Amino acid sequence: MFNEKRFALARRRRGMTKKMLAERVGVSERSITGYESGTQEPETPTIRKISDALRFPEAFFLGDVPELLTPDAASFRSLSKMSAKQRDSALGAGSIALMLNDWIESKFDLPIPDVPDLGRDHVALDADLGDSSSIDSSDDYPSHTGSQDPEAAAETLRAHWGLGELPVKNMIALLESKGIRVYSLAIDAKEVDAFSVWNGGKPFVFLNTYKSAEHCRFDAAHELGHLVLHKHGQTQGPELEREANAFASAFLMPRGSVLANSPRVATLPALIKHKKYWSVSVAALNYRLHSLGLTTDWAYRTLCIQLAEAGFRKSEPEGVPHERSLLLEKVFSVLRQEGTTKASVASQLDIEPNEINELTFGLMLNVLSGGGSTTKPSSSKKARLRLV
Repeated sequence: MFNEKRFALARRRRGMTKKMLAERVGVSERSITGYESGTQEPETPTIRKISDALRFPEAFFLGDVPELLTPDAASFRSLSKMSAKQRDSALGAGSIALMLNDWIESKFDLPIPDVPDLGRDHVALDADLGDSSSIDSSDDYPSHTGSQDPEAAAETLRAHWGLGELPVKNMIALLESKGIRVYSLAIDAKEVDAFSVWNGGKPFVFLNTYKSAEHCRFDAAHELGHLVLHKHGQTQGPELEREANAFASAFLMPRGSVLANSPRVATLPALIKHKKYWSVSVAALNYRLHSLGLTTDWAYRTLCIQLAEAGFRKSEPEGVPHERSLLLEKVFSVLRQEGTTKASVASQLDIEPNEINELTFGLMLNVLSGGGSTTKPSSSKKARLRLV
């Protein structure tokens, strides 16, 4: 039967209003409303038109009820700047990513999440334990009203993960190695940075890959801050965004590391040179130096003006390469070895290959071969994946 939830998901994923879709399908707006509410079911020819308009296979609309991400569960960085269409498109991408993730986890054993809860004031993490066994994982308590200091939380998590003061070479790979599922959004809208969510006890991060590599790294660290600081409370608000920003800054540029490697004189050329050590933006390094008291208010504001005048707010000077998912690359490599094609993956999920490709950092089309055989893996045993 036609699944109204999948229909609503597909429409929002494409950023279409009901009126716009009605015009493309050739039905009334009232009919579209009826399809989404479940009070009316489209005929087969109409389903074909819906499939063409929304670029989803017909079989997609006949599947089980999907798990849908909602705005209140996701930690959007710039929710106030986003249009409803942009927000719905991002959440739609995230919901489809949940389907893809379930499919992947049915075939592979992914890393177990090791993301401690640092958001409640009375929780202390003993970094010497080497695991999060001392953390109370129960959800049966009220939302916290305060968070651990972001700087201290970043230091705690680095110690827990054994990172020391060294720069993180690949943020996506680090998150994946700790059991965080990372997917890409590929939404060409500057208002959509990234968002994160806990779903089924698993942490997810969604990154907009249209940003600079440095911006994506900071977004990943920012969402990590939400995951460890705000798991049991509200996920949105100016104060929570400031906390996540402070966490990201401290996590990517540890205090000791900055004190040891910062430029003697904070000039724009010096910042461009030194930012490469941590693979951060010039603006992020400028902020971090000021937050640690290494530059004066006047120097900080002067550099902000120079950054704006040079256009570095929009394009990063001497940028680093974009990071990619090493875990998803391994997944697709194993599938390729077993004879699975991108057509087969798309057929099993009832999702177009390009849609999956946009969620996987462009890896599906790059790693898997084209159409043809729909061979399924010969063994029912799950493949175990771990990042090294």
